[in-house]
Amino acid sequence: MPTATSLGLPNIRGRVPLLVGLAIDSFGGGCAGPLLLLYFVRVADVPLGTAGTLLTVATLFSIAAPAAVGVVIDRIGPRNLVVGSQFAQGLAFTGFFFGRSLWLLFLCALVMTFGQRVFWSSVFSLLSDVADEGDRDRWFGLGGMMQAGGFGLGALAAGALLAVGGDTPFLIAMALNAATFFLAGLLLLRLHPSHHQRAVQDTGPAPQLRKDKPFLVLIAANTVLALCTMLLGVGLPVYVADALPVPPWLVGVLLAAVSVVLATGQTLVVQHTEKRRRTNVLIVAGVTWAVWGLLMASLLHIPTWLVVPGLILATAVFAFADVLHAATSNALAAAVAPVVGHGKYLSYWQYSFTFASVLAPAFFAQLFEVRHEFPWLALTVLALAAAATILTLDRILPHSTTQRR
Repeated sequence: MPTATSLGLPNIRGRVPLLVGLAIDSFGGGCAGPLLLLYFVRVADVPLGTAGTLLTVATLFSIAAPAAVGVVIDRIGPRNLVVGSQFAQGLAFTGFFFGRSLWLLFLCALVMTFGQRVFWSSVFSLLSDVADEGDRDRWFGLGGMMQAGGFGLGALAAGALLAVGGDTPFLIAMALNAATFFLAGLLLLRLHPSHHQRAVQDTGPAPQLRKDKPFLVLIAANTVLALCTMLLGVGLPVYVADALPVPPWLVGVLLAAVSVVLATGQTLVVQHTEKRRRTNVLIVAGVTWAVWGLLMASLLHIPTWLVVPGLILATAVFAFADVLHAATSNALAAAVAPVVGHGKYLSYWQYSFTFASVLAPAFFAQLFEVRHEFPWLALTVLALAAAATILTLDRILPHSTTQRR
């Protein structure tokens, strides 16, 4: 398939159900996710503060999910865990549709957030397993594109539903999300075993992750890079509303533009980076995010007429770093993880994104209250430190960090 190759696409024969399942899953999440808090308030009649606390507590309980996945993933396989997570989330949104009791909603939120964590802790192992030799980076890129595209379309559907008014749009969103989770799970069940089961030779017991210091340091460095990816969505709306002389609608346009880049550009970027060491690609991403932080901080100190062009330039720099990091970070973790215990390593890898998602709101809010440019300057320092850490790790990580085609 020369055309597919020129576009940076992997061999997808026999694995289309996985791609369709990822897109459908993300469509439902994009449609119902942004409406969930409003659903609690407007349909279930739960006070806003109570609803926020309920979802936060449920999320905190789910932090144990990657560790739980790490215990079983190499025995039962990532495909089965991903399928289970889809059905669990489908049941949760079915419960949201019918439930009005606070305790039932909390139980559904627990199932939903735990299912989400199980999904993210196992889906990258599944993508790694389905990849042909030399196609791993392309599969991570394509998987990310399908998810970003599905989520973007779902978000557009959420916007259309909100325009209708009343309770019905929220009920439609919950029902639609439940249906998409069940459908995605059924599609993934059609994935042929030859495309998701690794042949692992008996090479002894799995290494103890807690003693693998390079991998743990890599998780820490990626936590900083993951924090960079999340700070745009967390910080940009507040920055624009409280600190910059720009129209508020620009926030939606810029966030949508970044989503389009992620949904269309990952495989093309991988095509140009797959011959380079993955560590070097992540170093470039870290340095680029450091530049982004400086650009964002500088918006407070430039003439007013330059702020909008400056913000657009900064967002373009962010998007470049984000698309470099998206596929390469997971491919690097998959490459350096040992064959025995491979799934366990990748499930714990997701803690970098989990910790970043927990840290991002407080990191931005606390520093922003001190001085408006402090979150961006702090991020610049952290991104450079992460890049330097990865540069040091590059000397001791296995040569499998270099993509072999």
